[in-house]
Amino acid sequence: MKQSATYSLRPNPDVAMPETAMVMAAGLGKRMRPLTVTRPKPLVEVAGKPLLDHTMDHLRDAGIKRAVVNVHYLADQVEAHLKARAGDIEVLISDERARLMETGGGIVQARAMLGDKPFFTVNSDTLWVDGPIDALHALAAAWNDEKMDALLLLVPLARAFSHRGQGDFRLDPLGRITERRKPGRLAPFVYAGAQILHPRAIRDWPEGPFSTNLFWNRAMEQGRLWGVVHQGLWFDVGTPSAVKEAEEVLAEM
Repeated sequence: MKQSATYSLRPNPDVAMPETAMVMAAGLGKRMRPLTVTRPKPLVEVAGKPLLDHTMDHLRDAGIKRAVVNVHYLADQVEAHLKARAGDIEVLISDERARLMETGGGIVQARAMLGDKPFFTVNSDTLWVDGPIDALHALAAAWNDEKMDALLLLVPLARAFSHRGQGDFRLDPLGRITERRKPGRLAPFVYAGAQILHPRAIRDWPEGPFSTNLFWNRAMEQGRLWGVVHQGLWFDVGTPSAVKEAEEVLAEM
């Protein structure tokens, strides 16, 4: 894959960081059982710290001021944990107790809290270690409001620890996402669970639960879906065995 400036970013103090992030914390965590029988997946510990705390620490380090967190399964535990541990980040709860809305539906339900400027979304069930530049600053530094409706953090399939999929996307040399993985083929990049999304992409949605893929597919068709390749470590911690693998790798650092 030809490299470009998109893949070799350095910190820029003049970059305007989004102030708001949506943290996806409403999943059922079925693949993580039995660890999620009595606790929600965001509170499963990896290397002595809940996944949700790893995520919130990344937000805090990036200077994010507000986190909108959606909740569903064992929601009271997530809310109590955030109340005790959020620190200087303002937390707003998007309550999905009555109905789990999936990723796209969750964003739609929370849209009034997300504001009218580009915002981050971050999954609470992925874990990453930053490389030369932290992932959220890399996204912010690459964001171009004129060209983009969504900018996804991606990781090479070959470096996606514990990931059992076959990849998600292909990029052109400039960093534009040009196509999804075709059936029976591999794609070189995996969505790493963090992105910048512009509110203008949130339109014409169906009723009920649906995936963020709806917004991504539209943006890709219009040439407005882009990617930044993560330069550090990334772990898909979706199962108990993946937790163990992540802890073994982190212990060697």
